[in-house]
Amino acid sequence: MFGYLVAAPGDLTEAEYARYRACYCGLCRSIKERHGQLARMSLTYDMTFLVLLLGSLYEPEETGGEETCLPHPIEARAWWRSEISAYAADMNVAMAYLKCLDDWEDDGNVGALAEAKLLQKPYEQIQTAYPRQCAVIRESMDALHALEKARCEEPDAAADSFGRLMSELLVYREDRWSETLRALGFSLGRFIYVMDACMDLDSDTIRSRYNPFRRYYGLDDNEQRFRDILKMLLGEGLMAFDRLPLVQDSGILKNILCAGLWTQFDQKYSSKKGQADGTGSV
Repeated sequence: MFGYLVAAPGDLTEAEYARYRACYCGLCRSIKERHGQLARMSLTYDMTFLVLLLGSLYEPEETGGEETCLPHPIEARAWWRSEISAYAADMNVAMAYLKCLDDWEDDGNVGALAEAKLLQKPYEQIQTAYPRQCAVIRESMDALHALEKARCEEPDAAADSFGRLMSELLVYREDRWSETLRALGFSLGRFIYVMDACMDLDSDTIRSRYNPFRRYYGLDDNEQRFRDILKMLLGEGLMAFDRLPLVQDSGILKNILCAGLWTQFDQKYSSKKGQADGTGSV
């Protein structure tokens, strides 16, 4: 359920895209410094959204520069980070650790178990620092696991579980903005869970894996059906987003929420249309 909170680069200005990439690089550096080189493998662009959102809301001091690194040893890359980058780095590793454990429990994925063992010590430190967030992430993943095991055919319960996970992830500190951030996180979490189910419907059905939308497999009107559901879920989140006093990076954040979130969905269904009418690539 990762990889959806990304920007649509073609709709960003050159300056916005440069800042977006530099934010990602700063987050990567924060993960390395806080949890070691191997923890960098868990990095996702989704947490860049978290840095931009909370940074725009709280406006912490930023540091930055241009340097080479292990993934980019030749060309120096611009980076910037703040205290929010440290928080996002911790949440990135916590999510990765618990996701690996979930993959091991669900599928017996030995690679996921090995990665979880590498992340266990950093996770224990994060759990001590952020008990609220880690407890909710664990509880939400356990609830999802139980629903999937029961083959629950209604998506709401599972979507709500992932919504609760995201709602706590977005709350960096308890203050006047906590409830608005929780509302945004809950809606985004529900959207991401449903989006992931829509995207995986074909492969899950073929492999006999759990998917709450399996009854729709193979129907011709799925694109419009799923798009309508997703628009409703995202609309609730955008109302919460609009209540936040965001100025810095608001253009990048709106790009992610209004364009980037749809990238994979649009690619999947434009590809299907091409295959149906014979215009798809060969």
